[in-house]
Amino acid sequence: MNGIPPAARGVPQIEVTFEIDENSILTVSAVEKGTGKIENITITNDKGRLSKEEIERMVADAEKFAESDKVLKEKIDAKHQLENYIYQMRNTIEDKEKLATKLSEEDKNTISEALTETQDWINSNDDADKDGLEEQLKDLQRICDPIIAKVYQSQGGQGGEADDEEFEDL
Repeated sequence: MNGIPPAARGVPQIEVTFEIDENSILTVSAVEKGTGKIENITITNDKGRLSKEEIERMVADAEKFAESDKVLKEKIDAKHQLENYIYQMRNTIEDKEKLATKLSEEDKNTISEALTETQDWINSNDDADKDGLEEQLKDLQRICDPIIAKVYQSQGGQGGEADDEEFEDL
């Protein structure tokens, strides 16, 4: 602070006030009590901050792309559902603790071929939409579910609810 008259040590009294407003602007003011001299400084943080126009543009963009984001999410969810079904079904026909030992080789081959065909379709149709993916799942279920159901029926419901729960997970 300029203009403070020389005084003995401890005699000058300076009152410093710090204020921060809603825009994160810091104002520092100092008053020398003996002379009443006041000095102010304002410190802003403009670097790296977004202007009101930039914020409004970002909100508008978010609203504009919300629908396409929703469509993309639905497509990804449908793809994950199809891939999960393939994984579970492959696990079911290969795991001896599940149905692998109860299925005939013909049924295993039928399911395995359908799983491979569907996986190949997924790999070659990256641009497939939600409806196409859901249709592939339905087609695959039409092949696999009757075979699995036939195994459960031939078991005469042995194992009760545990077997039913395993089938529901597929």
